Amino acid sequence: MSSGVPRSYTGWGRTTSSVGISVRARNEHDVAELIRTAPTRGIVSRGLGRSYGDAAQNGGGVVIEPFQPDAKPVLAGDVVTVSAGVSLATLLQTLVPRGLLPPVLPGTRHVTVAGAIAADVHGKNHHVDGSLGRWIERIVLIDGLGERHVMSPTHDTDAFWATVGGMGLTGVVTEATMRLLPIDTSYVRVRTRRVRDFDALLSTMRDGRPARYQVAWVDAFAKGRAIVEDGELARFWELPDGVPRPLDYRPRTRVVAPHVPVSPLRPSLVRAFNAAWWRRATDGERVVALSRFFHPLDGVGQWPRLYGRRGFLQYQIVVPDGAEHLLERFVTSLPAAGLPPFLVVLKRFGPGNDGLLSFPTPGWTIAADFPFGNPALSRALDELDELTASVGGRVYLAKDSRLRADALAQMYPELRRWQKVRAELDPLGRFQSDLDRRLSMR
Repeated sequence: MSSGVPRSYTGWGRTTSSVGISVRARNEHDVAELIRTAPTRGIVSRGLGRSYGDAAQNGGGVVIEPFQPDAKPVLAGDVVTVSAGVSLATLLQTLVPRGLLPPVLPGTRHVTVAGAIAADVHGKNHHVDGSLGRWIERIVLIDGLGERHVMSPTHDTDAFWATVGGMGLTGVVTEATMRLLPIDTSYVRVRTRRVRDFDALLSTMRDGRPARYQVAWVDAFAKGRAIVEDGELARFWELPDGVPRPLDYRPRTRVVAPHVPVSPLRPSLVRAFNAAWWRRATDGERVVALSRFFHPLDGVGQWPRLYGRRGFLQYQIVVPDGAEHLLERFVTSLPAAGLPPFLVVLKRFGPGNDGLLSFPTPGWTIAADFPFGNPALSRALDELDELTASVGGRVYLAKDSRLRADALAQMYPELRRWQKVRAELDPLGRFQSDLDRRLSMR
């Protein structure tokens, strides 16, 4: 779907749509009661609808809306405890002026804490700081019997690591405690480098001492030339003159995309945009606001509308070192076959964590958008799935809407162990989603 938020209608105090019957719980007692009375098609928790696939959809079942999204975070030094329905956007507004930062930020701030835990999100700093699960100290979960669990990396460990990255299928997270990063300013010192082909890109990102944050924006229309950005959290003395409040945090939506029935993002237009972006980029260093570095697309309100009513498919894989040929295939063979990927992003991954279904493993991750409509796309991505699995890689479930069930176990070798823990937490099979059924995850 194009935006992650399906069309719906409201009636009788509930919202009904393709995601399922949507309900909101006021407290943990409500959550437990909703779980105990779940229909045959089950129940799943939903955050802010930013998964690109069907992870938080439950057609014919019940969907719990964000739990206590207005609850105030509780700070204790460099540790914060939050209601699971609080968004990263709200958390940033609270923390940054106090000199603190969530340690892992995905590509949008408009996700809930519980959603971020369920996907074990990663950011531009995985090669240094890992994914979010590494920083979570405590989770409160309501299980499939409506019972409350408090878990951590050292207590109820199996349940903890089944929940981190577990796509919401082990229970409803109602509260979480997270360690934070201290910061001096709300800015990032960014070094920009342009590289002219894919081999040079890999060498640039692989060699030398990496910055804490690193990302490459790849032009699939020009043999994989790219713009590499290295970022470090800016210190006081690195700010330009005239910055009155070093910890000021005021993200803005610069423009709102209009509704368009047919996407204007034709290959010719994207080719021209990429070329202009390349020419405009300047090698060197600059200091930018946190929001512009971490969440550039959030500055364009409703940006998925640009793909028209058909929407788009986002595809993300990780492959280990030694499988760089698959990355090159991604950015060269697909365009040659008439399937040019848009918004191609490449990052490095460091060691993974103990999350049984956590996506990151050491190596490379690449993601791209593909407009719907080309019948050859499904076959091409099925082939990429097979190649990815054959080298020990995997598809990111938080962005998936099309993976075949027979590929899941090969990509996620801890699947059976996760299924065992899931069955212990949800013996009656009450937690279900469209993703769960499509991939036969139980």
